[in-house]
Amino acid sequence: MAEEKITNKKGTKVYVSAVGRRREAVARVRLYAKLPDNLKFGEVTLKKGDLVVNGRAIKEYFGGEVARARYELPFKITDSLNKFSATIRVHGGGTSSQLDAAVMGIARAFSELDASLRPLLKKQGLLTRDQRARERRKVGMGGKSRRKKQSPKR
Repeated sequence: MAEEKITNKKGTKVYVSAVGRRREAVARVRLYAKLPDNLKFGEVTLKKGDLVVNGRAIKEYFGGEVARARYELPFKITDSLNKFSATIRVHGGGTSSQLDAAVMGIARAFSELDASLRPLLKKQGLLTRDQRARERRKVGMGGKSRRKKQSPKR
């Protein structure tokens, strides 16, 4: 799947891209300061302030107030709510880890866009990768990673 690089008339990129990861989830984020004309992501045409995940509005993809507070946090910290648009592609993991990966990708894009924002985002822990992952299953453990088979009493 070859993606076309979106450039303006001068030939420079109009977005900042970053990758966020959490457990098995990977989020590729493109942060747009100025939108090109008629930019479509999936079936959605982007407008200023829109956040789109896998072709759907972020409110549809990550429902609920807790999730909304989580993905708006990088925008609130940088004081740029509704000033930027973002397209996010996530795959792998569950919805919670996909959300964390998307938030990390947004924060990384902001720190790449403006280096002075990095300490603010770092202080909130948005640039720190949560390295916890699923423990692999071990041989002889009855299909679980830590369970041991019961030994006979006599």
